[in-house]
Amino acid sequence: MTTPRTIAVLGLGRMGAAIATRLADHGWAVTGWTRSGRTTAAVEPADDPNDAVAEADLVILALFDGPACLRVVEQVRESLRADTVVLNVSTIAPAEASHLAQWLGPSYVHAPVLGSVPAATGGTLKILTAACDGAFDSARPVLDALGTVHRVDDAATAAALKLVANSSLTGAVLALRDSLRQADALRLPRDQVLDVLALGQLGGLVARKRQFLTDRPDAVTPPAEFTIGALDKDMALLAAASQTPLRSAAGLTGEADPEADIAVAATVPAEGDAVLAPLHAYVRGHATGEPGHFRDAFLPTAHIEGIRDGAVVSWRLDEYCALFTGRPAADEPARSRRIDALDVHGTAATATMTLWHGVDTFTDVFLLIKVDGVWRIANKAYHRRS
Repeated sequence: MTTPRTIAVLGLGRMGAAIATRLADHGWAVTGWTRSGRTTAAVEPADDPNDAVAEADLVILALFDGPACLRVVEQVRESLRADTVVLNVSTIAPAEASHLAQWLGPSYVHAPVLGSVPAATGGTLKILTAACDGAFDSARPVLDALGTVHRVDDAATAAALKLVANSSLTGAVLALRDSLRQADALRLPRDQVLDVLALGQLGGLVARKRQFLTDRPDAVTPPAEFTIGALDKDMALLAAASQTPLRSAAGLTGEADPEADIAVAATVPAEGDAVLAPLHAYVRGHATGEPGHFRDAFLPTAHIEGIRDGAVVSWRLDEYCALFTGRPAADEPARSRRIDALDVHGTAATATMTLWHGVDTFTDVFLLIKVDGVWRIANKAYHRRS
């Protein structure tokens, strides 16, 4: 395999267009093709992907997901020359990457990238690269023009590492979202909050995304660099591949536009007081001992479940309400409760609460649903520590 002179980029979305432009600016003859009809002035567009790859020494796949990669490769496979290297920078599932590697053999380079559009434009991507030596050597000049190469043993591992890296990014966005919501609740100026967050563990993210985070009415929001919808897709792939539940995609997306930059997810308002109303009613029930507050908080079909005196208990709402006398506990002034976490997923939500009741500390876990526009607690499970 030889150093590529002509390159075809299949997929001219945000990343594909940035990669194609970067390579064209560095002297390669670049042809592009995209399913969406998007074009970029830096490359010559082709109407058919087979035309784009027919004379290419290197074909770059910059597509949204694994199914798109599989469809496009199937479409162009017969048009690829025997010595053409296929370089896939798309974020796909480990099983999909392994399948493509087996399908295309030693001419396949799996190279998912860490970094978004600015990194592609500036040639500072971090590239997780799995390939046999011949294909790697052939693709190396192109990879070096795009960023820094990190060799990985095989395609599935490279794909999995990319998903794990994006999971850490999701966690950072969620942490930033929580910090901004707390700051808003304290009525702190957004610019001042961002100045302080930039000094801490979230500093890198705040610095890169500050233009998306300001609440100034005159601020101009730039084009998205990495969309919420794309990160949501990646987290779904990771959850499926790892068989591990993730506090990520559902907590991140909310009501945000999936085509918005991931940083926008940190600024989308929370559901508001509506979803908190049943939790507040639940707290009032404990504070007053009045069972009517619990009836306001829970659906009539709700169950309250946990371990009591070493045995599983499962109370219907009427049975639970019967535990309360209509009077506050004698030590109520010393008791306290705190809502620890709340995640809203459309018409369903989860919440946790800590209750300090004398010598006992309870962790309550709630499942809430929105029925006819009103939030109610569907079920509660609890853990008791003495």
